[in-house]
Amino acid sequence: MSESVVIARHREPWNKGKLVGQKAPLRLKEIWAIRIRLQLGERTRELAMFNLAVDSKLRSCDLVRLRVRDITHGERVAARAIIMQQKTQRPVQFEITEQTREAVAVWIRRAHLRPDDFLFPSRVHASPHLSTRQYARIVRAWIREIGLDAAAYGTHTLRRTQASLIYRRTKNLRAVQLLLGHTKLESTVRYLGIEVDDALEMAEQTEV
Repeated sequence: MSESVVIARHREPWNKGKLVGQKAPLRLKEIWAIRIRLQLGERTRELAMFNLAVDSKLRSCDLVRLRVRDITHGERVAARAIIMQQKTQRPVQFEITEQTREAVAVWIRRAHLRPDDFLFPSRVHASPHLSTRQYARIVRAWIREIGLDAAAYGTHTLRRTQASLIYRRTKNLRAVQLLLGHTKLESTVRYLGIEVDDALEMAEQTEV
């Protein structure tokens, strides 16, 4: 038996000891728990990042590449913005709520950012903007701070959070598909895991 075969047999799977699959969305009380911690700690950059991630429902690769000009009109943060998604090369539009606009405006002023600047510059000189890996570490820190298991959550948690809340309130799957920028409705169904959630919800409401 060759040495390479022996090594392959003893190699541990990449996901050993890790939780894989879809990352859970945050509930309202968890959103506010993180938001209040960031506000009380005056963590301006992180508050702007968290609020915008929840509002925009963008993938991490798109969120970290946002420039100031993408979400502003002059010196004002826009109520709506549209960007081209890196993964699909298709446009997606999103709303920016008032509290997010305020948080982002404060961050832009304090960081002295110009229209062409990345909204979340990296603190590492080799990168012009925050990397997806750095962003993932920040998200895990938020999750741990409110006492949740960071392994069960991730950057897609923030992308999925508002989409899940909207679906639960409206059951309008087409609207959620547009907000997430999915090309196929089936992708939205799988992404939200709504068939399983709906089945469990019906089971909970059914007495035997």
